[in-house]
Amino acid sequence: MGASIAGHLANVGIPTILLDIVPRELTEKEEKKGLTLEDKVVRNRFAQTGKDRLFKEKPAPLYTKETAELITVGNLEDDFDKLAEVDWIIEVVIENLKIKQELFARIEKIWKPGIIVSSNTSGISINQMVDGRSEEFKKNFLGTHFFNPPRYMKLLEIIPTESTDRELLNEMKAFAEETLGKGVVFAKDTPNFIANRIGTYGLQITLDVMKEMGLGVDEVDAITGRAMGRPKSATFRTLDLVGLDTFVHVAQNVHDTVEDAEEKAAFATSPILAKMVEHKWLGDKTGQGFYKKVKTEKGKEILALDIETMEYRPRKKLKARSLDNAKRAKTLADKLQALVYADDVAGKFAWEVMKKALLYSANRLPEIADDIVAIDDAMKWGFNWDFGPFETWDAIGVEKSVARMREEGETIPKMVEDLLATGETSFYKTVDYKPQAFSIGGQFGEIDLNEKNISLHSLKEQGKLIKGNKGASLVDIGDDIACLEFHSPKQAIGSDIISLINYTVKEAPKNYRGVVIGNQANNFCVGANIMMMLMEAQDYNWPEIDMMIRQFQGAMGGLRYMDIPVVAAPFGMTLGGGTEVVLPADRVQASAETYMGLVEVGVGLIPGGGGNKEMLLRWTEGVDPKDKVSLQPLANHVFMTIAQAKVSMSGEEARKYKFLRPYDGITANKDHLIHDAKQVALGLANAGYKAPQARKIPVVGETGYSVLRLGAYGLLKSGYISEHDYKIASKLAFVLSGGSVPEGTLVDEQYILDLEREAFLSLIGEPKTQQRMQYMLAKGKPLRN
Repeated sequence: MGASIAGHLANVGIPTILLDIVPRELTEKEEKKGLTLEDKVVRNRFAQTGKDRLFKEKPAPLYTKETAELITVGNLEDDFDKLAEVDWIIEVVIENLKIKQELFARIEKIWKPGIIVSSNTSGISINQMVDGRSEEFKKNFLGTHFFNPPRYMKLLEIIPTESTDRELLNEMKAFAEETLGKGVVFAKDTPNFIANRIGTYGLQITLDVMKEMGLGVDEVDAITGRAMGRPKSATFRTLDLVGLDTFVHVAQNVHDTVEDAEEKAAFATSPILAKMVEHKWLGDKTGQGFYKKVKTEKGKEILALDIETMEYRPRKKLKARSLDNAKRAKTLADKLQALVYADDVAGKFAWEVMKKALLYSANRLPEIADDIVAIDDAMKWGFNWDFGPFETWDAIGVEKSVARMREEGETIPKMVEDLLATGETSFYKTVDYKPQAFSIGGQFGEIDLNEKNISLHSLKEQGKLIKGNKGASLVDIGDDIACLEFHSPKQAIGSDIISLINYTVKEAPKNYRGVVIGNQANNFCVGANIMMMLMEAQDYNWPEIDMMIRQFQGAMGGLRYMDIPVVAAPFGMTLGGGTEVVLPADRVQASAETYMGLVEVGVGLIPGGGGNKEMLLRWTEGVDPKDKVSLQPLANHVFMTIAQAKVSMSGEEARKYKFLRPYDGITANKDHLIHDAKQVALGLANAGYKAPQARKIPVVGETGYSVLRLGAYGLLKSGYISEHDYKIASKLAFVLSGGSVPEGTLVDEQYILDLEREAFLSLIGEPKTQQRMQYMLAKGKPLRN
């Protein structure tokens, strides 16, 4: 965990020193090399191993491999004095109070006032750690509980001591949100803090209810996953990912420290878990847990553990009408209501588990947190729930659910009774377009939001919608900047989005100083609407497809040459047509987690919205054929990027493929992305923005086309690609080389667009391409035929 935190600090550009203990004995490899315990490479072995592991772990802890250059390794004996030179010391040693106390006593001896010191612990008392330390040291000390993996998990729980400086807490919150990209929740110094306290309880009671109702782990996971607004990994797949030994340790920490007998019993280690830990069935890290992957005659199969026999069996599919109804529901609130109020086995199970979790969350206030927002945010950011407990309560109806709880003999927490006594029926409401939450004191209070959190939904409610249709909206986000938002299913590009792009190109310059292209869905854009194109192709409606491509190309050209600056704000999956929307923008302000690539070959096509042309423009920028610079290496780069459907695994890695340019920006916190893109647009406008001029593109021509095809032919003959892959590659090579022209010829953008469109139309008529499109729509992954 220490190396992973160091890796994320390096991700955001912070030089970091990673220290670990000194080994007490040599490894066999070290002995063979003739090394001794005094050699530096041996003494730094544990820290170096942690750093090296960052290159191997999946998902990758680092934005790029080069990021690791900011991490310097050392050890806690030779390099301890270096801690006096840093801004922030993070302790991530074993979860043992005495060891932590001894380490902090040692740190204070070399510590200088102003250096921040924190402990990354999942539940040990923050105050007890610094018992005996000076008041000045305590003022600069706090808990910073990063969730694993630090790069991807949004939650950072900050836990102050009784002495922590209040100004420092505010500074750390701002730093963590702005620089580290975190969602910060202030927690109290209680066992397991907020997220692990409630999340662990929820997993414990799920086990209990499963036994009571006689369900299997696979049946429970069918209920407690997406149907309840939880991750697809649901309950037992999540436990396998976390590690059963880790979970038992976290639960045991609460069991050993709480005084209430009922709560202590709730956190007692289940005999099932105890037996599994004893057998080393710890989950993914040991190859088996609640699930086990085995090889069969049919291939790989995942088996589920039968908790009665403790043997693995084929997975069963739970059939319940409530699950089917939940899947069909349009909103999460509808989904939850369809499930928990149903009278079948899934509904009864979901209700029992949810009821206990909601009551527990309300009963823990104000012990673990000062407000319901902290609890809801902690569960959303730390456990990837779509709704936190109190948002869930609102979704299923507070009055209706409480009435049922009373009928079942449950004691309703005082805070819930206080809410209903006011005549209100939900924990959250909006007043004058500002969100409010019910507080422990019995009043509603305005939720403190970061000013950089621009909500497009809220702006539209305030009447800031300029124009919209089913697929997209143009929204006034203030300061004379408009935001073009995609909200079609998966933000896929269709005629409605193209229509609004064309409207934006024509009308926005009349009243606005700049345009941001961004949204606040799960992903920026997964590409063009391939279902619509496949249907047209199967009907042999080539004129319609040709018109669609022309319109897409024209819309992208409109964005490129608008009279006001355009700033794209991609995040998450930005694939195919989504990347083609980004490439023409004057600037890109990308999320740190942006997975961008031209992936059309996966469905048997090549980019059709100008992606080939835009990549050629980027790779040949500044190249003058008169200088006799070889264009072939540049064409090769573009060809390999598109032909291999290369996708960046971070915003930073997108620079490697020139999806992002050196002057494009990256935002660590996705919640701030629209704000940051808006500031870039304003900056360009204030600097006297002038629309770019069209320029000629130097191409490799017929000679380069032969080179590109020869490379693809070699892959075909080596068995790396199929005949259809080769056909696609040949079409792509012809477009990127500029067709039948001499090497070094300067062609205009429309010429490349015409070649691109012709190749696209040719490929979409191929039966094997249509098979790939169908497979992608059905399976969500590419077919290699």
